[in-house]
Amino acid sequence: MSVHDELATVQRCLDDLVRSVGRLEKQLGSGSLELRRVRSDTNHLRESLALLRETAVTAAGPAKRPDLVTLSDTPYDMSLWVDSDDEGLGARDRHAP
Repeated sequence: MSVHDELATVQRCLDDLVRSVGRLEKQLGSGSLELRRVRSDTNHLRESLALLRETAVTAAGPAKRPDLVTLSDTPYDMSLWVDSDDEGLGARDRHAP
């Protein structure tokens, strides 16, 4: 299954859950703390799924291939390295203490 199909399946299940919680509220009343928690959790799931759908839509787009950079095989000009230190080794003309 594709990501789109999976998200559609989750959305259908979540819609069923919302309807079931609504029926429970009609039968039990919406005053109990437990039922308010279930309703709140259901709403959080809806929000999370909406965010996931947005992320999946942008992530599922075609992957952009990075531009290739051509590197020359010619040696570097040695004057570039005159005042440089070798990392961890120090300057070329000095000795370690």
